Amino acid sequence: MYLAVVLIGLNLRPFLTGVAPLASDIHAATGLSDQGMSLFASLSMAAMGLCAFVGPAIQRKIAEDRWVIVGALTALGLFSGWRMLTDSGSVLIATTTLCALSVALIQAVFPRRIKAHFLDRTPFAMGLFSACLMGGGAIGAQLSPLIAEVSGNWRLGLGWMAPFAALAAAVSFFHLPSNSAGPSGTLGLRDLMSRPRAWLLMVGFGIVNGSYASIVAWLAPYYQRMGWTSTDSGSLLAVLATSQAIAALALPALASRGLDRRPWILLSLGLQLVGFCGLAFVPEFHPALWAVVIGIGMGGAFSLFMVVALDHLENPIDAGALSAFMQGGGFLIAGSFPWIVAALGERAGGLSSGWLVHAGAMGLVAVLACRFRPQDYARALGIRCDRGLRTSSAARR
Repeated sequence: MYLAVVLIGLNLRPFLTGVAPLASDIHAATGLSDQGMSLFASLSMAAMGLCAFVGPAIQRKIAEDRWVIVGALTALGLFSGWRMLTDSGSVLIATTTLCALSVALIQAVFPRRIKAHFLDRTPFAMGLFSACLMGGGAIGAQLSPLIAEVSGNWRLGLGWMAPFAALAAAVSFFHLPSNSAGPSGTLGLRDLMSRPRAWLLMVGFGIVNGSYASIVAWLAPYYQRMGWTSTDSGSLLAVLATSQAIAALALPALASRGLDRRPWILLSLGLQLVGFCGLAFVPEFHPALWAVVIGIGMGGAFSLFMVVALDHLENPIDAGALSAFMQGGGFLIAGSFPWIVAALGERAGGLSSGWLVHAGAMGLVAVLACRFRPQDYARALGIRCDRGLRTSSAARR
């Protein structure tokens, strides 16, 4: 199962992080404007959001969700490969969005599988999945411009990951365990829509991922406009993504020592606030430092929000439904941020104002996250889950 977790996670971000380092080549070949380029990230996030909502419904229709995961990975490979065959801006945006839809299906159904299989090891397994997801982003940011430079073809830089998605599909088919019999779920979309806590998780997760979407879309172009090459700016994005991967694994492991994840969430948000201020005010002062600081904050916040959503409910089916609801609305919110940064940049003549928007947004999420008291999980969702808290406490003792 761990092999499947690693390979699936590594395949879920290269399709997106490989775009920004090649922004100048894509712009020259397609004529896309800044706001047009922002659609790669914005529509991808929106697609992830819309598709996440249907994840629980798909799980109810298809008893063996392994087929969903294998099919989505196969589609991811096909759509990634399609990008090597065109230089049309609209087709590139469309195929990237289709990649995002495939990724969204996996993200919607896989957390439930992790919680059901790993039980008390859920924080570590979720952290490993998140770390591999971010690590895949680092690989995409680093390899895409290198492959484009070596081959002399930027399209290869967008489509090289296709065979690796096919490999993940094959491994998942043979190594992902079949669903085991377990409790059925009791929460549907309508139930979750009536719970304020579900909306609170959604908004916080959306803002956190909005910062990721903007970084993926604009960090490399930001430094390219200061004279950096596509390879150097891609390396900077890879440094950030590598920091994300390390933090996505380390912070949930540290947070697993207790049931209260809030101190670690606040730490991750504070790091992002500092990093975004650094990008806005002194971007040329050790850019790698700002990349590491933001990366640690992003990786920790993403994985901890995923863990906190699963913490709320003991039943894996219901926990998966809550996670899918959080991701669905959250990615829709996140999709607006790259466009906002682009629009502000065109008016202000630079991207600094957009980085400050994200700095302020981290402060807002910190206020929201203070409400995630483990003792309030049952009351917040109106479901009896105190037994799970007592079990976890006993295991820790």
